[in-house]
Amino acid sequence: MAATERIIFQPYVWKKVGKRTALEPGTPVACRDAEDALRRIEKVRNGLLSVAGAQAVRMTVDEEAGDYGEPEVLWCAGEVPGGE
Repeated sequence: MAATERIIFQPYVWKKVGKRTALEPGTPVACRDAEDALRRIEKVRNGLLSVAGAQAVRMTVDEEAGDYGEPEVLWCAGEVPGGE
């Protein structure tokens, strides 16, 4: 199998950890294409999704070989790790 491009929408949510809250990843969503990921990011920007923030990430994957390329952040919105 050849390497394929994957676009992932990664939401982040605030979770209560003891007396503090921490930013944690939510359930990632595989997108059909970059435009699908951008639509989801725009929903976060417009307050239509109840998440703290999100990133859209592109990476090359060859599952047969177990090769996962470096993720490339396409877009960010709201609170995300690293303050991007």
